[in-house]
Amino acid sequence: MATDTKVAVFGLGSMGYGIASSLLRAGVITHGFDVVAEQVAKFHAEGGAIGTLSEIGPDLDAVVVVVLNAAQTEAVLFGENAVLPKLKPGAVVIACATVAPDFARAMASRCKEYGVHYLDAPISGGSIKAANGQLSYMASGSPEALLAARPVLDATAAKVFELGDEAGQGSAMKAVNQLLAGVHIAAMAEALTFGMTQGISAEKFLEVIPECAGTSWMLENRAPHIVEGDYTPHSSIDIWPKDLGIVLDIAKTAKFSAPITATALQQFLAASGSGLGQEDDAAIAKVYARNAGLTLPGQD
Repeated sequence: MATDTKVAVFGLGSMGYGIASSLLRAGVITHGFDVVAEQVAKFHAEGGAIGTLSEIGPDLDAVVVVVLNAAQTEAVLFGENAVLPKLKPGAVVIACATVAPDFARAMASRCKEYGVHYLDAPISGGSIKAANGQLSYMASGSPEALLAARPVLDATAAKVFELGDEAGQGSAMKAVNQLLAGVHIAAMAEALTFGMTQGISAEKFLEVIPECAGTSWMLENRAPHIVEGDYTPHSSIDIWPKDLGIVLDIAKTAKFSAPITATALQQFLAASGSGLGQEDDAAIAKVYARNAGLTLPGQD
């Protein structure tokens, strides 16, 4: 990889920080920006490049936007202290947030007015894979956008799924993934707590089910959080009302009924409304436990 590539990562949360760190490890000149000053200072201490957006913008080859939602993505690109007017023609925006396909298409069109490429590139894999440069990207955009993004993708991805020459298909695929992921987390919590009503401990559940047909990646990843009583947020409860809400909005437009998704969404809303919004999404099990009068590990 060319070491003269210059990249800015916007959003230094668990996923964005992992992406930025992987870029540094690959020898890419990387700037990091976040509303949390401590995250930026930490990144600078670990080798992140220094400079204001006005100073570095014209030299950037790529901007990676790893924020929470569509509104934050639009704010980074076109809001106060907007990135887009500062970029040179031929630079690429790599947009990683979970958003609706129509939003991704609109952003691509607006970027084109500045001569900037837009890669619709939602990510999957979690914070550990982000830190290890092993993410999966669901990418769609022009061949030129994909080519411009390649140094970033090479440094941060284990897999890049190329889903078409126009923005929108990447976000559509991410919606499919989030439908399954959210439902699987809710189903895991329901199954684990149902087992507890029958005298099956959370520990025994985790020993047996991953070896059986009922398992899933989400079950194997999230159930240990419940067993350990550790709800440190790797992916928080409050992410799911947004993401499953996007799924249902798309479904409504397509006149597609998604009742299982709607039910899972209600459980995440119940968890958020119970004050669990900033806990790890495995904390949805607390809703089931409370309703059934159960005591989860670590709640004694």
